Amino acid sequence: MDLNEDIRWKQRFQNFGRAFSLLRSIAESKSAEDFSDEECELIVGRFIFTFELAWKTLKDYLEYEGLKLTEASPRKVIKECAESGIFDAAETDAQVFIDMLEARNVMAHSYDYEKFKKITADIVGDYTRELDKIYFYFLSKVVE
Repeated sequence: MDLNEDIRWKQRFQNFGRAFSLLRSIAESKSAEDFSDEECELIVGRFIFTFELAWKTLKDYLEYEGLKLTEASPRKVIKECAESGIFDAAETDAQVFIDMLEARNVMAHSYDYEKFKKITADIVGDYTRELDKIYFYFLSKVVE
């Protein structure tokens, strides 16, 4: 990717890629039940940051493609991506992105140990897998 290229979604994607790489490196290092509580906290923190960059990359891409968003909330962006076919093209599931949003909200606003452990398992399993799909979707757009 040309770092001098002034296209917002590509710049945001580059940051998403770095954050996702850090998340993926720990999430794939062992199975969810083998992580210590401290490692789970690291995973959740990296997930929250990575998810923020993911939905904002999606928002910037929609705008680059000419969609004028009247509301740029994560939920609205996810809905627009589903309607525009981005998730289908990436072979990912819009509902998992909604689940990620809800997990992000739970972890950012409260602490419940059982939810914390379940969300960590979801991050290590489904969420990382779906973020991987959207990452490669955008990577293919960068090289076009």
